Amino acid sequence: MASIKKGLGSKGKGLEALINTKMMSYNENDLEYEGILEIDINKIEANKNQPRKYFDEGSLLELSESIKNYGMIQPIVVRRINDYYELIAGERRFRAAKIAGLKKLPAIIKDFDKSTAFEVALIENIQRKDLNPIEEAESFYKLQTEFGFSQEEIAEKVGKSRSAIANAIRLLNLDSRVLNFVRENKLSGGHAKALLSISDGNMQFELAERVIEEDFSVRETEKIVKSLQQKQNTEMIEQKPQNTIQFDTTTYRSIENDLKGLFATKVKVSAQKNKGKIEIEYYSDDDLDRILTMFKGIEI
Repeated sequence: MASIKKGLGSKGKGLEALINTKMMSYNENDLEYEGILEIDINKIEANKNQPRKYFDEGSLLELSESIKNYGMIQPIVVRRINDYYELIAGERRFRAAKIAGLKKLPAIIKDFDKSTAFEVALIENIQRKDLNPIEEAESFYKLQTEFGFSQEEIAEKVGKSRSAIANAIRLLNLDSRVLNFVRENKLSGGHAKALLSISDGNMQFELAERVIEEDFSVRETEKIVKSLQQKQNTEMIEQKPQNTIQFDTTTYRSIENDLKGLFATKVKVSAQKNKGKIEIEYYSDDDLDRILTMFKGIEI
């Protein structure tokens, strides 16, 4: 078995720590068996919770040719569920092996629950840098919402800072069309982060198309976004004040969207008669410091 890196950082939990397996005897009826075995490829099913959604066809064909010539050097990781095996780690190898026409695959069999299986799949993809920024963000969000992990716990498991986890999850607030550009690797995570500062989905999409068409760098994109924000702020300041403003629900949602774009985070505006409150969410100490810095830079 090829060696596997022990994590991304001092706190990261590597796959070797999670998949510490020796060759063992196997009984087909023993569901708690953990070891390495050659498994009929038709008994292996892809994991529906696989963090990675996009696989490059050209890369798969290259890997399949390598497998034809040299065999499967590194086992996949599976867990037994009734009469089949669910893939946990190694889907790219699994897909390439099917293309190569292999009938059996070497597999590490682990007695993982659903949460641990997803954790292992996520860590493998992060260590191999296989996930695009949106797949990574969706995985962190799934760990948080479906499996109940805090952002601090996620950060410790994958060897990233808490603010990095929070900033990654925030990318999911992008317009769905822009999310697809990032999934397709037409935009980088840096471009996505810059576009997140624009609250209007159509404006996000239009600028994203321009960034792709004109091949703007992240720095150039940030400058364009900043210019758009300054223009919007100037227009708001130059508007003549009215003696009485009647705000309806649509107006409040519009204000929320403007503030969301300004601070690049969730904002809630709630109102009662002649009073109300504005709630600005932050996801880490670094995130709070970023928002406070923005407040200090606002000229009144």
